[in-house]
Amino acid sequence: MSETIDHRLNELGITLPEAATPAANYVSYVISGNHLYLSGQLPIEAGKVAVTGLLGRDVDVAAGQRAAELCAINILAQAKAALGGDLGRIKRVVKLNGFIASMPSFTEQHLVMNGASNLIANVLGKAGKHARAAVGMAALPLNAAVEVDAIMEIAQ
Repeated sequence: MSETIDHRLNELGITLPEAATPAANYVSYVISGNHLYLSGQLPIEAGKVAVTGLLGRDVDVAAGQRAAELCAINILAQAKAALGGDLGRIKRVVKLNGFIASMPSFTEQHLVMNGASNLIANVLGKAGKHARAAVGMAALPLNAAVEVDAIMEIAQ
């Protein structure tokens, strides 16, 4: 299955970055039983937050979706590191939680989160179909527009 995932990443023109190290007193992931819990990932690209500000003021839906895609790419990078390089161990993405920094009047968080959901499903296929939440936030770390965390079922 890892070959299929690598093929899909290549078709999408995605190269997974090195997994980022934690910026504070937490770990990037926890494996408990057959579940992988991934800490929230920001839209980091080339070592910096690529999309900043609030949806509905500084950032439009398309840029928010791109931010969510970058978060999903970083989720996959963290999963790859956690799983010894083998994304084929992912049996199912159980849930994605999307946190969207947005103005109080902005109500399209679900559309922004589609960026992450679509990327995960496109890369992982059936195993990428997941439950999710898309929640508006007043602010996120480093002024990021989006943050996404994940829970995955994995093969031992």
